This record gives sequence, structure tokens and C-alpha cells, in this order.
Amino acid sequence: MSAKPSTAGTVRAVFLDVDGTYADYGVVPEGHVRAVRAAREAGHRVLLCTGRPVSMLPQSILAAGFDGLVASAGAYAEVAGEVLVDRRFPADLAARTVAALDAHDAVYILESQEALHVPPAAAERLQAILDAHFRQAPGGPVGSSAILGAVQQTADRAAVSFAKVSVFDSPVAMEDLVREIGDDIAVVANSVADEGRHAGELFQRGISKADGVAAVIAHLGIAREDTIAIGDGANDLEMIAYAGIGVAIEGSIPELMAIADRTAGRPGQEGLVAAFAELGLH
Repeated sequence: MSAKPSTAGTVRAVFLDVDGTYADYGVVPEGHVRAVRAAREAGHRVLLCTGRPVSMLPQSILAAGFDGLVASAGAYAEVAGEVLVDRRFPADLAARTVAALDAHDAVYILESQEALHVPPAAAERLQAILDAHFRQAPGGPVGSSAILGAVQQTADRAAVSFAKVSVFDSPVAMEDLVREIGDDIAVVANSVADEGRHAGELFQRGISKADGVAAVIAHLGIAREDTIAIGDGANDLEMIAYAGIGVAIEGSIPELMAIADRTAGRPGQEGLVAAFAELGLH
């Protein structure tokens, strides 16, 4: 929301959150695929900007074709296959994080761009949680298999280089885990977990999707005022605030609705179709 976008004919960079924005329970509406392709054919750059790592993005989500992506909530960015940002937990922070999670027998995934790592003892509980979540999808638990297909049981997690951690069930509150690990860690809500569980996404404090957006547009030579960001969750706050136009999905968290320039319908309504048309993207 830094400035008004440039006049018609300007190339825009559009950044789309995945879960709850571009896809619903991992399923992308056909209208969204067509909208992305039309925008790119019109000369605009369209990128995913997600909390998921690359390894959690199946072909079913990528099928429309994108100019690049921001993953791991800003810790990773690439354009046309060229990696611009790849920030992982420093070794000492990674060790403290894994130790705290294991001490509480938490169900979690260490998210790297190459793979998803789960403690062997938590694998069955993870599958049960994911299956229960994705069973709420209209078309059945398609999304859980896409994630579980990238998960590997890793005994030596101390050797894993990761960008973020998704915690799906913990016997202690996320805030308590953060205090145990230290000030270098922050937490946001997890979009794939039962609200009754202690769950959340742990990331390095100070990293946000806005960092990935900034790296991408610097590489592409696109002005900040010519960016559009669309999202629905707590990890979208910084990118919505940073973009020239920030769009919140209807029903988003109040903090996001308060700073957005406009709203768009949910994936079930193919909300991006109307939003792209209103924004003059095709």
C-alpha cells in the first residue's frame, strides 16, 4: 500500500498466497488457472508467495505456470529457476528448535526446499492430523497425499538444513516453545491443523514474505508501486502492507482486512477471477 500503481500498460508483479487464496485444501479452481495464464499472456508477472516450502508444492498447484515463487514465508525466492534467496536456520538455532520440539514429543515437520522431514515416532500422528484436515475438502483428502508424498522419516534431524518448521500438535503452547527456543524464533498460526491443538509455524524472526517480494521485484526491475499481493493469513500481513495494492481474501483475519486496499472472494467462489479482472490484469 505504498503508492498507487502506474498507468495501464505497465507490467505488474502479482504475488499469490496459496492456501486459502489460490487453492482451497490444496485444490486449485480451474478459474484461477485461467486467470493466472491470462495475466501472464497479457505480459504481467505472476508468482506464488506461500508459507509452504518448494517441496510442499505439488504439480497440481504449479500447473498454471508461474514466473517464479516466494516460499517458506519469505526465506526462499526464485525467478525462472534462478534462486535469489535461500535462508536456512543457523546451526545453533536449528539445534535448539529440534531439541525443544523433541523434548515435548511434538508432531512437526522440518521444512526444507528439497524435502519434508518428520520424526519417525510422529509419522503416524502426522498422517492422522493431515487426513482429518483434508477430509473437510469438498473433493476429499487430495491435499494430504500431496504433502505426505514429500515427507520422509528422518532420524538424524540434527543434520537437516531447514527454512521453517510446521508444528501440528504440541503438548505445550507455541508461545512456551518460542520462549524455550529463544528470541530468534517467531510463530504464526498454522493453516493445516485443528484449532484445538497447540500448532503453529516457527520461523526466523525478522523474515517475512515481504523480503521475498522485494528480492523478486529488484531482480525483475519492477517498481514496488506496481506490485499486487493477495492473501488471507497472518503470514501475509507484511506483503500486503508492502505491495502497491494489497488484497485480502474475504473472511481473512481482521488485521489483514484492516490494511488491505480491497478484498477478493474465496477460492470456492473462484475469487481471483473477478479480482484479476477488476485489477486490469487481462
